[in-house]
Amino acid sequence: MKPIFTSITRAVAIASAVAFPADAQMAAMPPMDHGLMEAPESHADMAGMDMSATNEKNSGSSASGSGTSRLPAAEGMMTGLHLTPGGWVIMVHGYAWATYSDQGGPRGDDKAFVTSMAMVEGARDLSDTTRLQLRGMFSFDPLIGRRGYPNLFATGETANGVALVDRQHPHDLFMELSARIDTKVGGGLTAFVYGGPVAEPALGPSAFMHRASAQFNPEAPITHHWFDSTHIAFGVITAGISNKQFQLEGSAFRGREPDEERYDIESPKLDSYSVRGTWTPTPNWAASLSYGRLKSPEALHRQEDESRLIAVVGYADTRLAVTAAYGRKDRLPGRVVDAYLAEANWKFVPRHAVFGRVENVENDELFGEESPLHDRPFRITKATLGYAYTLPVGPFGLSLGGSGSVYAKSAALDAAYGHSPKSFTLFAKLALGN
Repeated sequence: MKPIFTSITRAVAIASAVAFPADAQMAAMPPMDHGLMEAPESHADMAGMDMSATNEKNSGSSASGSGTSRLPAAEGMMTGLHLTPGGWVIMVHGYAWATYSDQGGPRGDDKAFVTSMAMVEGARDLSDTTRLQLRGMFSFDPLIGRRGYPNLFATGETANGVALVDRQHPHDLFMELSARIDTKVGGGLTAFVYGGPVAEPALGPSAFMHRASAQFNPEAPITHHWFDSTHIAFGVITAGISNKQFQLEGSAFRGREPDEERYDIESPKLDSYSVRGTWTPTPNWAASLSYGRLKSPEALHRQEDESRLIAVVGYADTRLAVTAAYGRKDRLPGRVVDAYLAEANWKFVPRHAVFGRVENVENDELFGEESPLHDRPFRITKATLGYAYTLPVGPFGLSLGGSGSVYAKSAALDAAYGHSPKSFTLFAKLALGN
């Protein structure tokens, strides 16, 4: 994959030189919605355009999340560098998040690390009814190391051929390389096709790092592999139809989770499928129901397929963002394990925010085959509460804060995890435009 990596690196460098002229404008991006964009008359008009599909008068009840997911339009957290070279509308967004985490109990660990994300998204009209969007998303998380960072009761993926337990795996360098075409088909409807060698199928909520309800939470949810772990899939094709309040879509994609080689692009496959329906009745609300059938998602259980059923409700206004979700995994053949999540971010006064997350998950992957507790499901509850203060630093926002977590679990886990483990984090998040 080295030739691919070299070619993409050179392409990004050339595109950056072309797309970042000295007179580039800084603008906060509005909520992103779905449909087709009309040509603006000036840079001032362009600042009111979204990056995903239409102008607000055609589709004002939803904003774009990761992949093709929809969020409440009032969420409006996508900000960044906004450029308009040669008929394109380009948005550049990203962050670097320095964190110190101390996970308590005998199986806990502490670590200082940096997570990151950079996204470049460009769109232009191909005709009066058709629009093209290109998106690249990248992360330098592989620099953390194969074992990622400590996150008590989190499971999923592998490092050095061993299942990761009580760790959050690093994300791949290439988080998304995708294209999308939207076409008006009449009657207020828009048809779209989306996909790429690295993309996100229509399954579950918007990935946690793209939700305003998790904007300042430095930890991945321990329910990540119940809800949004498919946000990096190698090979995705999605087709759908939408209007102002509804979206119905289906995907074919590769079901296997990313492997341990975080710098490459794995061979795309279309061996799994999903369907998702989303309802956005007002700018403040979004709800979705999705189902997916995944072919051999886990490298250590290649003989097992999996189905997922996921329901999500999101609310947002100018200060508050909330996400609630239920996820059910049915291992085929095997048992059913489910999970619940509720998270919120409240900007109670300018620059100050409190955030929290409560998760409840049935997890049967906490112990290896050498343990008498192997393959036994345990119900875990994690509650997190935190605070962040954000100050402007030029075109960036610097958020300083911390969080603490407590857990409820079975007494059978006391020998491994202690009676009442507690964890905390301290962080500094530098985000472009926030």
